[in-house]
Amino acid sequence: MSPEEFREFGKQVVDWIADYYAGIESHPVRSQVRPGQVRAQLPAHPPEQGEPFERVLSDLESVLVPGVTHWQHPNFFAYFPANASGPAILGDLLSSGLGVQGMVWATSPACTELETVVVDWLAELLGLPEHFRTDAVGGGVIQDSASSAALVACLAALQRVSDGQVANQGITRRHTLYVSEHTHSSLERAARMVGVGADNVRIVDVDPNTLGMDPGHLDALIADDVAAGAVPTLVCATIGTTSTTAIDPVRAVGEVCRERGVWLHVDAAYAGVAAVCPELRWINDGVAEFADSYCTNAHKWLLTNFDCSVLWMADRRPMIDALSILPEYLRNPATASGEVIDYRDWQVPLGRRFRALKLWSVLRWYGAAGLREHIRGSVGLAQEFADWVRDDPRFELLEPHPLGLVCFRPLFPQLSAEDANDRTYRLMESLNDAGELYLTHTKVDGKTVLRLAIGSPQTERRHVLAAWKRIQEALG
Repeated sequence: MSPEEFREFGKQVVDWIADYYAGIESHPVRSQVRPGQVRAQLPAHPPEQGEPFERVLSDLESVLVPGVTHWQHPNFFAYFPANASGPAILGDLLSSGLGVQGMVWATSPACTELETVVVDWLAELLGLPEHFRTDAVGGGVIQDSASSAALVACLAALQRVSDGQVANQGITRRHTLYVSEHTHSSLERAARMVGVGADNVRIVDVDPNTLGMDPGHLDALIADDVAAGAVPTLVCATIGTTSTTAIDPVRAVGEVCRERGVWLHVDAAYAGVAAVCPELRWINDGVAEFADSYCTNAHKWLLTNFDCSVLWMADRRPMIDALSILPEYLRNPATASGEVIDYRDWQVPLGRRFRALKLWSVLRWYGAAGLREHIRGSVGLAQEFADWVRDDPRFELLEPHPLGLVCFRPLFPQLSAEDANDRTYRLMESLNDAGELYLTHTKVDGKTVLRLAIGSPQTERRHVLAAWKRIQEALG
């Protein structure tokens, strides 16, 4: 493809994306295709000769778009938001155009140094501690997801608790990790991948009122494991659990970790970016004093398209010791000088894209004020929706709901608990099948509850109100 051809078709692609966003409400939120339907419309074998790019765009429109669930739709209330925005998309396009492989500083200094700037900017915007900065003992790095961040944190924790032996000798003792029943499943996956094993992931009780981790039970579990000869290695405290956005008491959990010598990883994948608003920084109480690692996803609620998850370390040395290998083909004067960051030592893969460009574009386009406006708008709409649910006696509202997620359930007093759960699930599926909105569910104390997550920059009050009316009508 020549530069002129690229210019021509690039303009068509940008126009297509702009038209897609302008008309996104014309699509059903959740894809309506059946399993195998998209594949059946595609050729079974690759083309022998190249095809005009117009045909690629034509198939995108006719074959692929019907099979897309539209995460940027204003009526997408499922899971958590996965925001995209104009500046983020353009930043990603620039990254693709440059085609940088930023594994070490020498392979593209701008890739590394821009990343150090934007993660420090974001730490400042969120009110995170100074030691999380890259010009301090800790530092930040862009990962692909919070799952990768959890894996890196587990590796660093193993390295520290073993006095630096695990990276070379492997795991020689039984190590234990600590989560609550509402902690993201990525922590159990990380335990499997690092060799700790799922059976050594201990489940800590939660406060029945807040669903946050019980520090007293955590301390008791750690004591039991020490007595049994295990090595308590990492505790994950969550700020905004996936099910309900419950917030673990980081300060109290951190005090237990400090006393017991256990690494504290704070998973704030969804909720952490809310701290861009000063009035919401209470969610990070205890992080500055106790967190060894902290993660939040710009690609959920901060207008930056997937993938862009930021992991900060209070002290980066255990992570680098766990991950750094320097083969001959990567040796270079800058690395040897010790004056640069080589982000290959801060992640599992060797290679890395220029992800910082899209986050940089977002921070510069919106500024702190624009980001706060977005977060506050989502929280305001969620609180208004919660008020509507609270005022309807046919529904039960799950408290608390301080951010952009509201959990609720219809009441079926005439039904058994099992039948009520089944009816709630079928109500949700009927709403989703209609294509007008998309909800997901979870279970709390054995009860199926519906989740309505607000966070898309496309979502306005009229969309939330229409969703509530549709839910009420579906209940009958």
